[in-house]
Amino acid sequence: MSAKFTHPKVLTANRLADGAVVWLGETGAWVEAIEAARHFGAHDIDAAHVSAAEAVAAGLVVDPDAIEVVVGPQGIVPVRLREKIRALGPTIRPDLGKKACGLKHAA
Repeated sequence: MSAKFTHPKVLTANRLADGAVVWLGETGAWVEAIEAARHFGAHDIDAAHVSAAEAVAAGLVVDPDAIEVVVGPQGIVPVRLREKIRALGPTIRPDLGKKACGLKHAA
């Protein structure tokens, strides 16, 4: 990967079984909460892509993508609005999705 690396990254995908947004976690399992995602630096993002390709081949996830995040006191927060929405769930019905489950996210 020769692109300039400005922020840590997490790997996101959609779980093939139900379409849920998932992130590659610390243990190598795909998790539903971004707070449990492993963040990668420039030196280990290539290994994360290999892991994602294996999960695609095994039929676990589709469309894996490395996204930029900020890691700080508020946890792991996606840089792009699109990914913030994917992490939080619906924007017009806070009684649905991940917000309704009480998962804490920074907006």
